[in-house]
Amino acid sequence: MSGWKILWRLNIRQKVVLALTAALVTIGGIAALSYHYLVCIERKQHFVGFAEDLHLITLEIRRYEKNYLLYGSQDDLAENRRYIKQGLEVLDKIDPEIKTFKVGPKVEQFRQKLLTYQKLMENPCRQPEVHTQDECRVWENQLRELGKALVDLSQQVLLFERQLILGIITTLKTQLAASMMIFLVVGIFLVIIVSRKIVRPLKVIEKTTLRIAQGNFRPLPVFNTHDETVGVMEAFNRMVAELEKRQHMLVETKKMSSLGVLAAGIAHQLNNPLNNISTSCQIVLEELGQCDEGFLKKMLINVGQEVNRARDLVKGLLEFSRVRDFTLQSIPLAEVVQRAVRLIASQAPPGVDIVSEVPADLKVEIDSQRMQEVFLNLLMNAIQAIAEPPGVIRIAAHTEQDKREVVITVSDTGVGIPREHLDHIFDPFFSTKKAGLGTGLGLSIVYGIIEKHRGTISVESREGEGTRFTIRLPLECPPTGETTA
Repeated sequence: MSGWKILWRLNIRQKVVLALTAALVTIGGIAALSYHYLVCIERKQHFVGFAEDLHLITLEIRRYEKNYLLYGSQDDLAENRRYIKQGLEVLDKIDPEIKTFKVGPKVEQFRQKLLTYQKLMENPCRQPEVHTQDECRVWENQLRELGKALVDLSQQVLLFERQLILGIITTLKTQLAASMMIFLVVGIFLVIIVSRKIVRPLKVIEKTTLRIAQGNFRPLPVFNTHDETVGVMEAFNRMVAELEKRQHMLVETKKMSSLGVLAAGIAHQLNNPLNNISTSCQIVLEELGQCDEGFLKKMLINVGQEVNRARDLVKGLLEFSRVRDFTLQSIPLAEVVQRAVRLIASQAPPGVDIVSEVPADLKVEIDSQRMQEVFLNLLMNAIQAIAEPPGVIRIAAHTEQDKREVVITVSDTGVGIPREHLDHIFDPFFSTKKAGLGTGLGLSIVYGIIEKHRGTISVESREGEGTRFTIRLPLECPPTGETTA
């Protein structure tokens, strides 16, 4: 496995530690080199100051030399010797550190020539009785050559050190530019790690959290990043699974609560057909042997009708309570609405009418059990919203062919919903009812069921004027591939 692959498979903590360690080592190395270069520049700048002094002293030595050779003035000779002495003193000052400089051999060469020059100036050729004319000419030539060599050497020493300083500065600039590139590469590397390994999974988790808040418990995808985000996502998925399980438990609890309410109402509804059956049987028994066949047949037909009526009530309750997988079937919407109305009718107080305006031939691909649960929840809320009868609850439906949708409305003439609550009524456990009168799960369950049908639900309401829920379902619902209890 290549080094880059091994590096990429490290977890986030290891990558961040590695990147920060590399950055710290780089910064430390650059700082150490920069400090070293600055110290070198400081020493060389200090030496350049002496080199400039030495060069100026050399120029003064040559100036008084020329004046002496031209005019023979003893004052010029004295000044020449004084500057020679100053030059030697400068050389003595820089002697301890000159050995560490590359220009050291040239400085030593300058010292030797200056000492030779000093000896020549100690015995000037200006006594005709002592020196011949040829000897004086040789002395002057030696003096001029040494003076010229001293000027050249002092200038070379000065220029050499200045060039070294410029070279160090250039190296320092190159080093700083390289360090900036290194920091840029490390920064890009960290940005990639943060964006791909941290930010992207966090965005996925954020979107999934919003989706879960809307009732969709589909687990989020786990990226094969070989780092801590894998554990976070797996833990998040475990939490989602647990939330879904708890959600199902809450839904079933709400359903059982609704069953209790419906069962109490249906018990009253069953009294009527049972009383009719009992009365018909008593009449038949009393008239048995005396009544004609037509009357007997009429009584038996009446008993059969009442039995069917009771059976339909019990069947509707059983279908609502049965647990089964989510299944889409093309069925008449009116049948689902009628079953829900029959189950809830006993809960409506006198003066509250439930009106169905759903076309009999309108078929929709729905899960009938869960859609019946939607209507039961909406009808129950509508009944509770009509605090003082009379009132009307209206269920209507029509198709919009251009959008390939079925539009279902459930409206009531109740008290309405306050505007500040409209944005929260589909949130789990949110309820505008008094404590003990509702769990706040009904509309949340409705929202989840409609979303499972790939539909939408919206609400319009004004206080004191009533509420209207609008459900939009596709005429042909795409396969979901999902099942739920």
